[in-house]
Amino acid sequence: MSLAPDFDIGWWNVWIPLIVFYAASFGPFMIRVETAEARMAGEPSWRETGRRARAATVVTHGVLMPLSLVYGLFVPLEQGTWWMYVGLFACVVATAAAFAASVSFVRAPLGAPMTHGVYAISRHPMYASAVVIFLGVGLAATSWVFLVASVVEWAAWTSAIPEEERTMIAKYGAAYEEYMRATPRWLGFPRRPSGSLVTS
Repeated sequence: MSLAPDFDIGWWNVWIPLIVFYAASFGPFMIRVETAEARMAGEPSWRETGRRARAATVVTHGVLMPLSLVYGLFVPLEQGTWWMYVGLFACVVATAAAFAASVSFVRAPLGAPMTHGVYAISRHPMYASAVVIFLGVGLAATSWVFLVASVVEWAAWTSAIPEEERTMIAKYGAAYEEYMRATPRWLGFPRRPSGSLVTS
């Protein structure tokens, strides 16, 4: 595994799976901006958001996302290796999960927490998919930089999630508390039948 990239811009470099992932993650928000804004209505403003949540947003969206794209321009995929195939499979899973979560976010009924689809196996599928995409490209390119980025992404959101979940409890009350009891934070099988949850 390498730390420094080969500085060879090409079509088979890491930026390709990353740009597809980011497009899948944010595309539905851009198409249905008003619906996304309506779902976030009543949530704390940036200044009211907790310190850990602000720090996680800066680290992940302000640092990791743009730098990963720039760095990824110069990092080739390890073509023909099993590492590449395993990594690209992880990238496909992460991209599909991010897209499904984004679509659920803009299509689910307002006034209730999202509990179905990918949200039935993860309370935070967008964050989980961001960890997996960095892990996937790190494997596909055998790059320590992206593997470290996956750990940083996970650590940032692990620190911030409790603050976010307190906000969700304040917004949705007992329905979100029940959802938290039933659904793993990162990934796993629901601990209760999904029929007992508020539908979305």
